[in-house]
Amino acid sequence: MSDPRRLILLVLAASLAVSLGVPSALGQSAWDKKHSLDMKISGLRDEIARAKQKEGVLSTEISTASSRIGGLEGDIGALTVRLTALESDLAVQRARLARLQARFREQTRNLVRLQRDHRIALERLEARLVQLYETSDASELDVLFQSGSLTDLIEQLDYFSVIGEQDKSISDRLQRLKIDMHDARLRTAATKKDVAKATAVLARKTEEQRAARSQLIAQQSALAAARSSKQSMLASLQTQREEDEEDLAAMQAASAAIAAQLQGSGGSSGSGVSASGLIWPVSGPITSGFGWRWGRMHEGIDISAGCGTPIRAAAAGTVVVAGWMGGYGNLVVIDHGNGLATAYAHQSAIYASGSVSQGQTIGAVGSTGNSTGCHLHFEVRVNGSPVDPLGYL
Repeated sequence: MSDPRRLILLVLAASLAVSLGVPSALGQSAWDKKHSLDMKISGLRDEIARAKQKEGVLSTEISTASSRIGGLEGDIGALTVRLTALESDLAVQRARLARLQARFREQTRNLVRLQRDHRIALERLEARLVQLYETSDASELDVLFQSGSLTDLIEQLDYFSVIGEQDKSISDRLQRLKIDMHDARLRTAATKKDVAKATAVLARKTEEQRAARSQLIAQQSALAAARSSKQSMLASLQTQREEDEEDLAAMQAASAAIAAQLQGSGGSSGSGVSASGLIWPVSGPITSGFGWRWGRMHEGIDISAGCGTPIRAAAAGTVVVAGWMGGYGNLVVIDHGNGLATAYAHQSAIYASGSVSQGQTIGAVGSTGNSTGCHLHFEVRVNGSPVDPLGYL
């Protein structure tokens, strides 16, 4: 009860109850106080109803957000598993590509070396052939004469022959190695190209999965933040509603105390005629006052009474309506002249027609039409417009 507004309400209720303990305080002033309190009760009921409706909406939204968060959690888990596998495959492919790139560089270096060695071998072979050509004019006899012995001659001839064959063999072998290395390098380049292409595709898929997971995580975070905000709003609404319900209970107790004091002093006994000339149609406590209630205008007062309780005409007049009328159920309307009329709704039976005198039984209390229990809905209208009946009773 620390809320200043609630404290004021309780003080007001207490002061009303005390003031009503003095008979001289009864009358129009008491009715005005009760009417003011009943208007506040009606407004507070509307606030509580709206709060409950908003609580229901927020609870549904929170439940929906929780379901979506749970669903996203599953989706994120599945993407994480898929992403882990893709990242593992990508690491393997990148390692393989790195090995192929290293092999290609090594094969390129070897090919360059073999090309250089082959070029040197060809140069040596060409030089040897030139040398043999330049000495080809000398006859075998000259060579023989120049040789100290037959052994020297054979050695010289064998020397030229062996050297030439070796140079040719080296050149041929280097050529074959160069061709083989060139082919191997081409195969490595083709393999490297395929692996690079597959690696790029795998990297793209991995990035797409990573982006998709990041997006889901962002959605999940946003939903969690929104849910947290709604949960805070719901808690605040519930706290305020509970305080309003406590206020409502206090105000209703005060209103009931006023009604009891008025009824105990004859205000709703039906035995006296008010200053405006009307009497109470039935004896009983007021359960709902005139004014706005649950988002609409309550154009009369509800007086609690058991089903079958006789209903009396508040004043003499002419019955202008006697029958069923929508939410009013069984309704009697009496025209009293000078623009004044009274209405009696939810009747279980209608007895009146034509002219009636004040206090004449015109029907019985019931719960027909839009009603949740036995009571009389009583209205006073001036020139067709509803006014607070408590100002006329």
